[in-house]
Amino acid sequence: MLRRLLILALVLALAAPLAACGRKAAPVPPEGSEYPRKYPAE
Repeated sequence: MLRRLLILALVLALAAPLAACGRKAAPVPPEGSEYPRKYPAE
């Protein structure tokens, strides 16, 4: 039983940082930026 709890705790500890990664909304360019930029730059 202790072994299962340890494995579960380890899996949760490894998966927890991945749960907060990413952004759900579209990126918003800052004021005065040239985003999106056309490549190659002319």
